[in-house]
Amino acid sequence: MSYFDAASSAPLHPVARLALLASLDEGWADPSRLYREGRRARLLLDAAREAAAEAVGCRPDELTFTSSGTRAVHDGIAGALAGRRRIGRHLIVSAVEHSSVLHSAEPFDVTEVPVDRTGAVSPRSYADALRPDTALACLQSANHEVGTVQPVAEVADVCREAGVPLLVDAAQSLGWEPVDGAWSLLTASAHKWGGPSGVGLLAVRKGVRFSPRGPADERESGRAPGFENLPAIVAAAASLRAVRAEAAQEAVRLRELTARIRSRVPRLVPDVDVVGDAERRLPGIVTFSCLYVDGETLLHELDRAGFSVSSGSSCTSSTLTPSHVLKAMGVLSEGNVRVSLPPGTTSEEVDRFLEVLPGAVTAVREKLGAPTPSAVVREDALVVDALGKRCPIPVIELAKVIGDVPVGGTVRVLSDDEAARLDIPAWCEMREQAYVGEEPADQGSVYVVRRIS
Repeated sequence: MSYFDAASSAPLHPVARLALLASLDEGWADPSRLYREGRRARLLLDAAREAAAEAVGCRPDELTFTSSGTRAVHDGIAGALAGRRRIGRHLIVSAVEHSSVLHSAEPFDVTEVPVDRTGAVSPRSYADALRPDTALACLQSANHEVGTVQPVAEVADVCREAGVPLLVDAAQSLGWEPVDGAWSLLTASAHKWGGPSGVGLLAVRKGVRFSPRGPADERESGRAPGFENLPAIVAAAASLRAVRAEAAQEAVRLRELTARIRSRVPRLVPDVDVVGDAERRLPGIVTFSCLYVDGETLLHELDRAGFSVSSGSSCTSSTLTPSHVLKAMGVLSEGNVRVSLPPGTTSEEVDRFLEVLPGAVTAVREKLGAPTPSAVVREDALVVDALGKRCPIPVIELAKVIGDVPVGGTVRVLSDDEAARLDIPAWCEMREQAYVGEEPADQGSVYVVRRIS
C-alpha cells in the first residue's frame, strides 16, 4: 500500500518514535515540581521548546505548546483579537484558509481576500482590505489542498506598515522551512511533519498585544491550560529538527516526483486539469481535477489498487458541500485528487500510480454511465433537466449535448445540486465554452452556457 496523503497526516518519523518511547520513561513527572523527577521533566520540556523555537525562528519564551494545531489557531486568533479589542473586531482572512481559521473568524467582522486561479492571494488585496478597526490579519503559509505557497513576507510587510499583526498558519510548510517575513503570530501542528498527533505550536512575538481567553492557568505562560503531554512534545520537537535536517535534499527529490505527476497525468488521462501554482508550491503536493468523475468513487478505486490519496470533492466531505478552497479558485469541485507524498516515497511508487490512474478513472466514468439526458430544444436553446442528479452528472449531460446546438447557441442546465454552481463554470473554463450566468428556477437554478466552438 502506498500512502499518498501526507498533507492530512504524515507517517510518524523514526526519530519521533524513539523520542516518544524514551520520554515515556524520563518525562512522566510534573515539570513544575522541584524534586528530581520534576527537574528532569523540566529539562526535557525546556530542551523541546528551544528546539522547536529554533525551527520556527522565534525565542523560546515566545512559543507555547498546545493540544493541537487547531487549538493553536483558535487560541491565537482569540487571544490576538482580545488583546486588540480597543482597535476593533475586524479580521482579514484569505478565502482559502484552513477551516479552523474560518471557523474562529465567524463571530467577528470578517473580510475574505480572494485568490487567483492558482490559489494565491495578492498582497495588494490585503492592503485594500485594511481598515482603521482591523485588529488582525491571517494568512496560511501554503495551501493544504493544492500546495500553493502564499506571499507571506510581502503581506507581513503590508500589515506591519499598517500596525496590524499577521497570524500565519504554517501547518503545511513548517516541516520544510521557516516562515519568512515579519509575522506576529504563527501556528503549526506536529502530525503534519511526522510528529505525534495532539501537539500544536503557537508562537506570539514579543510586543504583540495578546490576552489569553478562558480560565487562567499557570502552565505554558497561561496560554495553554492543562498538564503538558511531555512525551508527545519531546517527540514533536525532535522530529521537527530531524525533518528540517533532511528537508533540502528531500524537497529536491519530491519536487521531481510531483513534477512527473503534473506533466504526465494530463497526457495519460483525458479531460484533466492540474490545479495550483506550478512553481510556487510545496514539494510533495499535486492536485488535479478529472471531469465526469465522482471523487469519492475514484478514491475507493485507487484504494483498491493500493494507493491512499485524498480529495477536495464535495462528496468526500461530511458537509456534502464543495470545497471552499476549490470554490474560491474557480476550479472543478468534483473528481479532485490530491496526491501528497511523504518523505521516502520512491520513484517506483509514483510510476505505479501513473500506471494505475488511467484505468481507475476510466472505470469510474463507466460506472457513472452518464444517463441519457432529458433534453428538449426551446427556440435557440437546448434545455437539460438534471434535477435530482448529483454532480458530476449535470456536467456530463451538458458535455453530451453541447455539440447539438450551433456555435453561438446556448444550453440551459437545470440543476438543484449546489456543486453545479461551481462545476459548470469550471467546465466552461476547461472546455473553452462561454458561461453566461445563473438564473432562478422553480426548482434549483438554470445555468446558461453558450457554445463557442
